[in-house]
Amino acid sequence: MADFLQLTGKTFLVFGVANRKSVAWAIARTLEEQGARVVYSVRSEARRKSLEPLMTGRTLLVCDVEQEGAVERLAAEVSAQGLAPLHGIVHSIAFANYADGFKAFHETKRADFLQATAVSAFSLVEIARAFKPYLVPKASVVTIGISSLLVTPDNYGYMGPIKAALESTVRFLAKSCSTETGVRFNVVGAGPLKTSASAGIPGYIESYLYAEKLTFRKKNLETQEVADTAVFLLSERSSGINGATLVVDAGLGSNYFDQEIIRLAMRPTAPEATGH
Repeated sequence: MADFLQLTGKTFLVFGVANRKSVAWAIARTLEEQGARVVYSVRSEARRKSLEPLMTGRTLLVCDVEQEGAVERLAAEVSAQGLAPLHGIVHSIAFANYADGFKAFHETKRADFLQATAVSAFSLVEIARAFKPYLVPKASVVTIGISSLLVTPDNYGYMGPIKAALESTVRFLAKSCSTETGVRFNVVGAGPLKTSASAGIPGYIESYLYAEKLTFRKKNLETQEVADTAVFLLSERSSGINGATLVVDAGLGSNYFDQEIIRLAMRPTAPEATGH
């Protein structure tokens, strides 16, 4: 079949485009390539202004999910502009305040943890509630998570537990909404990516290069590969998948005992020079 995903003429709302390197942008662009219409939502007027050259001819709205009532106002605006019904929503939003640098997890500040949770996880609950009247019965909601919730990277801080909350939230939304609608909720569990957001994480380059050595193919994940998985989940071709996490990591999570990594880790270190 020429149009396997059957997305032509359908409308999707995408949250979280920051620039050309964003996962959200790769998903939106792929949806458009498949003939879908995309409505974009960004967090601020400043972000909208910075994206104007990229968004020529596209519908770009503003919604700061941290502000109470903002998602409801966006839903009303989408309806008032005749942009509904929606066939799917992409939630690619995350925020953590690392202004003071990384600290031991037990030193996490309450305000920082709650802010990150509200933006990165609870916003999905508000989006599901506000847009429920504007989603078609077989709509699909997709969020972007991480490939493993069992790892404890030093330079990811308290976002690990918050991504765990996001993944759990997806399962509960899938069950909650299934009682009244056929709307599905799923997670794309992405391995390390080269995005502008990740570039701001101290020590990320070293982690990224290490992860690359652990993939089966010795080549890290491409943002487009994550986007392709998300677009599949947004299509009705994935109708049997609900409340799930599809891990996209090029084999990273199954290759901890790679021979090359073992050899490098066990290589004897040079003895320290001593003075005489």
